[in-house]
Amino acid sequence: MDRIAAMQSFVRTVERGSFAAAASGSGLSATMVGNHVRFLEARLGALLLNRTTRRQGLTELGRAYYERCRRILLDIEAAEASVDEARAVPRGLLRVTAPVAFGTTVLPRLLAEYLRLHPQVQVDLVLQDRRVDLLEDELDVAIRAGMLPDSSLVARALSPLRFVVCASPAYLAAHGTPETPADLAAHDCPDFAHAAEPGVWRFGGPRGDVAVTVNGRLRVNSGPALRLAALEGIGIVMLPDVLVADDLAEGRLVRVLADHAAPSLPLHLLTLPDRRPTPKLRSFVAFITERLGVAARRGRWSRDPASPMDGAGEAALL
Repeated sequence: MDRIAAMQSFVRTVERGSFAAAASGSGLSATMVGNHVRFLEARLGALLLNRTTRRQGLTELGRAYYERCRRILLDIEAAEASVDEARAVPRGLLRVTAPVAFGTTVLPRLLAEYLRLHPQVQVDLVLQDRRVDLLEDELDVAIRAGMLPDSSLVARALSPLRFVVCASPAYLAAHGTPETPADLAAHDCPDFAHAAEPGVWRFGGPRGDVAVTVNGRLRVNSGPALRLAALEGIGIVMLPDVLVADDLAEGRLVRVLADHAAPSLPLHLLTLPDRRPTPKLRSFVAFITERLGVAARRGRWSRDPASPMDGAGEAALL
């Protein structure tokens, strides 16, 4: 028998004077209320109520037990009320993980806006390129780029990341500008070490998709490192536009093969399955999906039209 329910029946009996009165409005019968009280007495090995045919009253031990039960039930009500209140207003620590490059370019301005909207929330941002276990690492939200493995996580699609092919003005001045993807064979093309197809770049065009083999003297497992290599004039790179948007806008890098659509990378927001998410989690998910959702498709990092090759590349580029 549920001890808390038995305590509730006992307290109601004391305060209302009889089993029948305690049963009224509780959804229990008078017999069940009596059973609850007898359960407590059997458990304690002591009489709580002196019962006669005309009235019932507390024993000395029953009075002390009643006071304790009443305080316990009030504490339970207060605990439940505090949870309800906490669920009403976003507050507390929210732990978010994201790829390094995405977390150092797009996320800071979004987090600043989110924190202004929700002053009682604190965000712990964990930047790492490896895939993580939300439950094991005690994380609330993950933003991941690339194809998702099957899992029990709840995934919400965000606007995909677009790739661009670019190089420094100095490199292009020295080696020429490729006019078609096939021209890349004559160029030094630093590549991403963990690509799904190392040394192969794919493009979309009016005649369908094209795959070209590229060669480069540098291979690296970091998108930001590839960007720095391009700025140093080492060669032509293919990177998510979020990494090089400022460089392109300010002329430090020049986009090439703009008429040939480079691939895009799916982006998702992941959370653990929870039928009753906290206000902080619910508000953050709503905020990010509104700003970066597929329907929004706004902001400089996603202004290109949809690419026909969503899914190419690897998450660690970010």
